[in-house]
Amino acid sequence: MRKAGIALDLGTSGFRGQLIDLVDRRVIATAITARHPLPGANVIDHLNFALESGTAAAQKIMIAAINQLIDLLVAGRETKVERLAVCGNPIQLSLFENMEIRDLAFTGERKQQLLGLIPPNRGSKEYKGEHFPELHVPCGSLVLLPPAVKHEIGADALALLLLSGILEQEKISLATDYGTNAEIALKVGDKIITGSCAAGPALEGQHIHRGMLAAPGAITDLLPQGNGDRCLILDEKMMPAEGDIVRLDTGAVLTRSRTRAKGITGTGVIAVVSRGLETGLIKLPRINSPSTYIRLADELRFGEDDLAEAGKAIGAIRAGYLTLAAEAGINADDIEVAFMAGASGTFVDALKAMHVGLVPPRVREIYQVGNTSLNLARMLVEEPQLLAFLEEKAKELRANHCMFGNSKVFEKAYLLEISYWTEGLPWEDYVKFSAMYHLPSISLPWNQVQVTRKVLRDIDDTGPGGIQSIEKVGIEIHKEIAGCSRCGKCVEECPEGALSFDGQLAIAMSMDRCSGTACRRCEHLCPEKAFHLPAFWLEIFR
Repeated sequence: MRKAGIALDLGTSGFRGQLIDLVDRRVIATAITARHPLPGANVIDHLNFALESGTAAAQKIMIAAINQLIDLLVAGRETKVERLAVCGNPIQLSLFENMEIRDLAFTGERKQQLLGLIPPNRGSKEYKGEHFPELHVPCGSLVLLPPAVKHEIGADALALLLLSGILEQEKISLATDYGTNAEIALKVGDKIITGSCAAGPALEGQHIHRGMLAAPGAITDLLPQGNGDRCLILDEKMMPAEGDIVRLDTGAVLTRSRTRAKGITGTGVIAVVSRGLETGLIKLPRINSPSTYIRLADELRFGEDDLAEAGKAIGAIRAGYLTLAAEAGINADDIEVAFMAGASGTFVDALKAMHVGLVPPRVREIYQVGNTSLNLARMLVEEPQLLAFLEEKAKELRANHCMFGNSKVFEKAYLLEISYWTEGLPWEDYVKFSAMYHLPSISLPWNQVQVTRKVLRDIDDTGPGGIQSIEKVGIEIHKEIAGCSRCGKCVEECPEGALSFDGQLAIAMSMDRCSGTACRRCEHLCPEKAFHLPAFWLEIFR
């Protein structure tokens, strides 16, 4: 029986886990979930769910998904799990611990004082396995949680700061962990300013037609070849393989490949937007093809709704780094070095990312650094004594946090971004209004940049079996609804296919597919007014 540990990254769009041999420190297995188990598409949705249903309900759902990962990682392997390290943003880790989250929901010290809120301790933690009785780890094992820098600057941001390389840079630098909840850090001299924005799920391939997380079968990039574009598709080892060459306007297959596409991931979305803008197929906010779609391999398509979703995500991140630049008193063009983290930041073509606005336009160096959050968790699994070092490092870091939700700069910048991406505001007018709003100046991107890919994949070492993916994540609820006529409107109209009839009298809900309180279409369309989403969720405790 070999001694093993498990490293977990609780991301906003999904969880990632690795089984580590504690003797030779090699990766035994890697697994991911296709989605986050809680209803909703971003941290705000997850926060709203927990506020409405309780942190205990959120914890129960999350632990069910974590147990799926643990069971898959250890299945058929003679291992004894001695340590589990968990990294993520403050909301995810607070829900994992079933602790107070209202201080993260209500900003401003006065507001918190009026509500009688006392922020909980979000420093480093070391628990015994029995502290989480439903977690599939032995009672005597250690459960390790890295510290937050401040309650708003979580363990994932600490991982970004420590592992990206930004702290060693003397030049003005920006580090971004791209994803549904984007973590951004700007370093100017000895000053560090951080921010976090709910960019939306498009950068993780979600809320996109046939979108998916980075997994085998996902279109991850486009390369122009002749009169068409070669679709690059992730293989079983999470490496880009050559797919079909297609005409983006008509979908005509010019060269057929054996590699088949199942969907499109976030980096593929960025590639489609970049190529669309470059070829003129996209003239914001429209797609100029006969079908109003950009056509990809295996009859996949990218439409104007997808373009709007991508634009909102790109716009949020550009508004984020413009806001940090304003806080530092610099222009976006002054940023010289960019670090790109996370799956999207690692797999994406960095120049395409710069082209669409995800990277400041005048950086000279770009480093793609992988999944820093999972890497920090793995370091803790291998060397638990690092927890004390991380606690001290978190205290030393003099990082200032900018709350984008309270920032007038972010509000104005994001308004411009929405106008640009969804209403077709010309770039010249964008620049004019930006100056009128006294925002940091920003230019069009150039090509004088050196790109260094420090890792080939966001999870650089996946172990001998590659990545295993869990498609049905977390909990499914079955509930008989009083007054339901079984007309089926809620099932038919659910945008994510979260609802179904279970063959009896009940309706089944896959929690991981539900869009949560931001949608509630099931409620609005019910002719009997019998469907109430919060009441449905209460079934978790029955």
